[in-house]
Amino acid sequence: MSQVAPRLTTLTIFGIRSGHIRWGLAQMGTSGSKLQQVPGLLFFKLLGSGHGRGFSIKPNFRRYGLMCTWQSEAAADAFLQDSDLIHEYRQHTDEIWTVKLQPYQQHGQWDGQAPFSPALPENYISGPIAVLTRASINLKALPSFWRFVPKTSTALDTAEGLICSIGLGELPLVRQATFSVWESAEAMKKYAYKNPLHQEVMRRTRSENWYSEELFARFKPINSQGLWAGRDPLEYLRNYNTLTSSIADRLNRKA
Repeated sequence: MSQVAPRLTTLTIFGIRSGHIRWGLAQMGTSGSKLQQVPGLLFFKLLGSGHGRGFSIKPNFRRYGLMCTWQSEAAADAFLQDSDLIHEYRQHTDEIWTVKLQPYQQHGQWDGQAPFSPALPENYISGPIAVLTRASINLKALPSFWRFVPKTSTALDTAEGLICSIGLGELPLVRQATFSVWESAEAMKKYAYKNPLHQEVMRRTRSENWYSEELFARFKPINSQGLWAGRDPLEYLRNYNTLTSSIADRLNRKA
């Protein structure tokens, strides 16, 4: 029996040019119909962003995200390299960065779907790991959520082993997500389970029923391209993949 390939996921971050902010904001309402026509695109979310590394009540109108899952890598590449929509974005941006991801695991749903399935057959062993946390916040919980959560986002500024992170959202205040990449799962877990602010948020999430829907997913970053804040934050990833490929080749030759 042939093995089903893991669901290829991409996250693209757009840096909108100065003077093009109105255009960037408009895409949240107009690009969806164009994306629905993209061959091989299975699931997508247009995302705004906030200031800082995590959840933020203050929007950033210069930075937007697009998260997609794909039928194949060829479909993803055709869209990201040659589509009319991406060409249009290039005319209004000064930076575009894309990371390709394969899911290790996911828990929960996003709009009633489990978009990051099937997952990789192997478990995480070592190397960089990406994490997506996403939630629809109960309206009654909004005051409590926004009183506590920004403190944990500030704690990301000093988190050991964090390569990059961004707070994203489908709707201001109520449909929020954080995407982050860590040097290792150990670094990610140290922040998640040993940081007292994060622990307090996790406790209140359950005890006060903050979320009407939530999703947590971990991914293997496999490739990145472009610039985010003036650099490719996962140049580290290319170096890591080159090293591991070299080691694997040497072991195969010895065998």
